[in-house]
Amino acid sequence: MPEKVLFVDDEAAILQGYVRLFRNEFEIDTSVTGKGALIAIETKGPYAVIVSDMQMPEMSGVEVLRKVKEITPDSIRIILTGHADLGAAIAAVNDGSVFRFLTKPCSKETLGKTLSAALMQYRLVRAERELLEHTLKGSIEVLSEVLSIVNPAAFSRGMRLKRYMKHVVSVMRLPRPWRFEVAAMMSQLGCVVLAPETIEAVFAGRELSPDEQAR
Repeated sequence: MPEKVLFVDDEAAILQGYVRLFRNEFEIDTSVTGKGALIAIETKGPYAVIVSDMQMPEMSGVEVLRKVKEITPDSIRIILTGHADLGAAIAAVNDGSVFRFLTKPCSKETLGKTLSAALMQYRLVRAERELLEHTLKGSIEVLSEVLSIVNPAAFSRGMRLKRYMKHVVSVMRLPRPWRFEVAAMMSQLGCVVLAPETIEAVFAGRELSPDEQAR
């Protein structure tokens, strides 16, 4: 999937200028409103980098990028601001909503270098996340195999819960769905240390002995 850049500005002429400047270097989409940008993220995203003007009607650039952080936390966020807005821009950087801010007017060279740095940061974030997910998934697969050998019934329940969770995550459009599927699968891991007879008694609703209750 190509790494795309989204520019957000309420002046269409400025957006057209960005497209002309960088069309040979980056894949660019544009939006003239903050709300339009959020829709674009949902329908055309994900975007590797999102650059927003500070002063816009309805939603300021900081508000847009804070929303972006919630929707696509991996996207690298940059804000373009005038000198009068520096305080707000610095606050946005400090609370983690913005990767960098640039003052206007901004030269092509400065903006181009910043976009390249943002794309590099995006790749690092994605690589770190993928490494974590693959390492964790590998460990989970080993644990699942152990569970399937030691207690096939518990393994079956875990797989069934995983399917249910996958559907729930899809309907609710939750981010990073693998986390919820892993949690559902691992909910049965404790069954490894219980006798099959005890587990069967629990699910059958039979009365447990004091020792079984303690376990």
